[in-house]
Amino acid sequence: MATARQVLCLCAFLSLPLARSEPIRYSVAEEAASGSVVANVAEDAGLSPAQLAARRARLASEDGRQHFRLDPATGRLVVAERLDREELCGQSATCTLPFELLLANPLQFFRVEVAVEDINDHSPVFPEETVTFKIPETSNPGSHFPLEGAWDLDVGSNSIQAYSISPENDYFSVSFGTRSEGDKYVELVLEKALDREEEAEVVFSLIAMDGGSPPRSGTTQIHIVVLDVNDNAPIFTQERYIGQVLENAPVGSVVLRVVATDQDVGVNGDITYQFSQAVGQSNSVFVIDPTSGEIKVMKPLDFEVAENHELSVRAMDGGGLSAICKVLVDVVDVNNNAPELVVNSFNSPLPENALPGTVVALFTVRDRDSGVNGKISCAIEDQLLFSLRLAYKNYYELVTVSALDREETARHILIVTAADAGSPPLTTTQTFTVDISDVNDNAPAFNQTSYTMYVHENNVPVVLVGAVNAADADVGPNAKVTYFLAPAHPTEQPPCSCISVNSENGHVFVLRPLDYEQVKQIDVLVSASDSGSPPLSANVTVHLVVVDENDNAPLVLYPSQDSSPPSSELVPVSAEAGYLITKVVAVDADSGQNSWLSYHLLKATEPGLFVVGAQSGEVRLKRPVTERDAVKQKLVVVVRDNGQPPLSATAALSALLLNDFSDVRQPHSSMATEDESDSLTTYLIISLTFVSLLFLASVTAFITRKVCKRKELKAGHVLYGAGNLQSSLADAATAGTLSHAYCYEISLTTGSGNSEFKYLKPILPSLPPQQCTTAGGTNDEQYFPRGPITAEDMAPDNPGTLSAEQLNHLSFN
Repeated sequence: MATARQVLCLCAFLSLPLARSEPIRYSVAEEAASGSVVANVAEDAGLSPAQLAARRARLASEDGRQHFRLDPATGRLVVAERLDREELCGQSATCTLPFELLLANPLQFFRVEVAVEDINDHSPVFPEETVTFKIPETSNPGSHFPLEGAWDLDVGSNSIQAYSISPENDYFSVSFGTRSEGDKYVELVLEKALDREEEAEVVFSLIAMDGGSPPRSGTTQIHIVVLDVNDNAPIFTQERYIGQVLENAPVGSVVLRVVATDQDVGVNGDITYQFSQAVGQSNSVFVIDPTSGEIKVMKPLDFEVAENHELSVRAMDGGGLSAICKVLVDVVDVNNNAPELVVNSFNSPLPENALPGTVVALFTVRDRDSGVNGKISCAIEDQLLFSLRLAYKNYYELVTVSALDREETARHILIVTAADAGSPPLTTTQTFTVDISDVNDNAPAFNQTSYTMYVHENNVPVVLVGAVNAADADVGPNAKVTYFLAPAHPTEQPPCSCISVNSENGHVFVLRPLDYEQVKQIDVLVSASDSGSPPLSANVTVHLVVVDENDNAPLVLYPSQDSSPPSSELVPVSAEAGYLITKVVAVDADSGQNSWLSYHLLKATEPGLFVVGAQSGEVRLKRPVTERDAVKQKLVVVVRDNGQPPLSATAALSALLLNDFSDVRQPHSSMATEDESDSLTTYLIISLTFVSLLFLASVTAFITRKVCKRKELKAGHVLYGAGNLQSSLADAATAGTLSHAYCYEISLTTGSGNSEFKYLKPILPSLPPQQCTTAGGTNDEQYFPRGPITAEDMAPDNPGTLSAEQLNHLSFN
């Protein structure tokens, strides 16, 4: 038979889909020992023991009790505890224990039902050990006297099958059977008329026998008392009374009223009511009024504990006659039980890159009410990211429906509500706190699109100039940001070695002093990378601007301060106020206001005679020349920049006040006398000595040059222009520092022992640029002796004019 059952289960299993619509059925005898094998459920479900372990197979029942357990090594279903059919199912004709075989990965259910087969483990039991009947002697043969039948907890063939009397007597026999309504009855039948004078009492045993193998029996003692009178027993108006009561009916509520009548009068006609002490009624929740027959609620009712109650009511008159009726009370369910929600599994935290459809939780719902009151629906408040999905019967899955973002919401509080369909409905809520774990899906982000930092030139080494800051929306290692310098393109050279960035806090340092005149701005690329796997990074450009400092003093380009002695400018005594003598040209390597130059007259032989343009550096006559003014004027012009503190340079120059070029020698002697007598300062003495030495050297050089290069003087007019200035001055003129070029033409006459100048005439800058700009190199320069000009020098073979450069090399004492 076991083989046939397994074949039947296997055929049913092969005809089902993945989630079986028909359960797998087994049977087991009650009182089986713990560990007894019921069947191999893995084989019947088409699973191997390895699959059971891999898919975390387990058994789940609706009431939470585990009557069986699964042996994962063999796939066998074994008894977990002693099974008592009467305790589990009472008097029910069938006793089935349902549960589910639950598998994961993927989720799969198998419905299993185990029928507990009854064994004959209970003997019939009478409600009373002794039953006394008071029967009047006038009772006719064939009279029936109802008895409370014995109670056998077993069912089927193991229940009560027969009654007998022991010892047998001539007066009574036992009759038993089932009425049309299905109620069983047991009665004593009077077979022979009683005679109190012959026998006042009859005593015998009533035996109830079940159909088990071996059979069991129960016995009660019957005591018959023969009465003389009261020959009418009470009679109920109905053999069965049926009533209904709400399970929330208050204590004391009347359920129904039984009524019995007795044709006797007096004491023999007075009827009292009571519950028969039948098995199972000792703890009745009802009470009956002995006089009125009203049945009332004595204890709170619970539909979920007992849906109906079967009572036996005995009506007894004063003469001892009685009648019995059945009372069936149905308890009407009310919605007094909220749904129950049991969580089977819950996964938290959940990675933020979890795919839609990921199972977060699996739970079961149930309601102890019945009908509409037990119908449950589940809902979730947040329908955007999560939803509920019915997995199987009353199993629900909480799943994701869209992508998660931890940076937007790191924790989701999900409230699942289970509500029944009662009126009013009852609800139960379950809160699921789902934490979202971080993945590295956010690159660091700088708080600025670019950074501009400033550092003063000549800075100290390793100076902090600013900081870059990048934030990462992730957490943990994924949010730890590291800073470093990166080339703008992978093929470029490494970034500037003079800049460093702190990898921890993004502080930017300049490692060595910078010079504004060499570099004005440095652009570097700073990269911020997180510690995720793989790491993500972002770049930002840092513009390091070098701020100029006033660290360069002005440089005088003209007049040249390297020549010894300084050049002299020729000024006619007839010049008016505002006459341009020369222009001091200077430059400053700094920029901005640090390069703004101003010119000031520091000292002069006649301070009131000259004025210097503060912005242009032009040296002009402040007033006309007078006879009291010295022939040779010495000036010191200071050039000052606009920095803080300001830096300056001085330019020393001299001017010769001449009536005519023929007076070119007279200033020599007068000035010599003036210089010799000038002993005010040591500076003048040193200058006089230096000029004298230069004069002697110039005379010697002039004579030597005249002897060696006499033929070079045969050329025509020699013009002195800007091309004979120093290269630095020429560069300045080209750059626009000098706004005009100044040229002079000097002609010498012959026949004069003093070799006087014929005339002195300024020439407007109308000459072509090539005549007044940079000339040849050293080979093109011409030198004249520093001394008096003799008649020989003015010989006819030396016609022409002297250049201004030659005059500048003349030194007058």
